This record gives sequence, structure tokens and C-alpha cells, in this order.
Amino acid sequence: MSLITPDSGLIIWMTLIFAIVFFILAKFGFPVISKMIKDRSTKIEDSLRKADEAEKRLSELTEEHRRMIEDTRREQAEILKEAAQARDNIIEQARQQAQDEATKLVDEARVRIENEREAALRDIRREVAILSVNVAEKIIRKDLESTDAQTQLLNRLVDEAADAEINS
Repeated sequence: MSLITPDSGLIIWMTLIFAIVFFILAKFGFPVISKMIKDRSTKIEDSLRKADEAEKRLSELTEEHRRMIEDTRREQAEILKEAAQARDNIIEQARQQAQDEATKLVDEARVRIENEREAALRDIRREVAILSVNVAEKIIRKDLESTDAQTQLLNRLVDEAADAEINS
């Protein structure tokens, strides 16, 4: 018996055993293996289909999330814009109110200053008039101590009054 060339009986027995094993596998093994492969293939296809559906849902959710973020940002920008406008309006109103109050205070101060100035001028005029009368009284008393001086003063005043009537 040679290792390279087997006997013809050995070949027949090996072929017969191979045929029996192949028949048993074909009858019982291959259908089970085929069924398992088919089940596995179906399970893989279902998993792929579910993964595609999940991916689609995920992309839809991602798109919806993106839209929601965009809407939120837009609303945020709008709210910030409205807040800025409200702030500007409040500042402008406060500025206008302050300016109005300042103008009112300045006007009141001017009126008070003008009134005080007029009162001061009246007081000064009154004081000047009183001083003038006092000075005139003292001068006249000094000048009119004699009756001759009094007569001269009266004549002069009468002449001035007459000249004033003629000129008028």
C-alpha cells in the first residue's frame, strides 16, 4: 500500500462513506443550515431595515431639532431686538423727561431770578430815593437857614416851572 496511490477498494469505500455522509447532511443538515442562514439573513435584513428607519427618524429628528434651534434663535433675536428697542425707548423717555424737568427748573429759576432782580431794583430805588430825599433835606435845610435863601429858592423853582410850561 502506497501513500501516493490508494487501492481501488479504499477509493470505493471512501466514496460510499462520502455519499452516505453527504446524503445524511443533505437530508438533515443542509435544510437546517439553510433555514438558519435564511433566518439569519431575514434577521439581518430586518435589522438593516430597522436601522434605515431609525436613521430616517434620527435625520428627521435632527432636522426638526435644527429647525427648533433656528426658530428659538430667531425668537431670541427678536426678543433681544424688542428689548433693545424698549430699552432705547425708556432711555429716550427718561432723557426727554429729564430735559423737560431741567427746562422747567431753568425757567422757574429765571423767573425767580427776574423777580428777585426786580425786587432788588425796587429796594435799591426805594433806598436811593430815601437817601436822595434825606440828602436833599439836609442840603435844603443848610441852604435855607436864612429867609433870603428860601425866597431865592422859591423864585428859582417858580421860574423853572414857568419855563417848563412854556417849553411844553
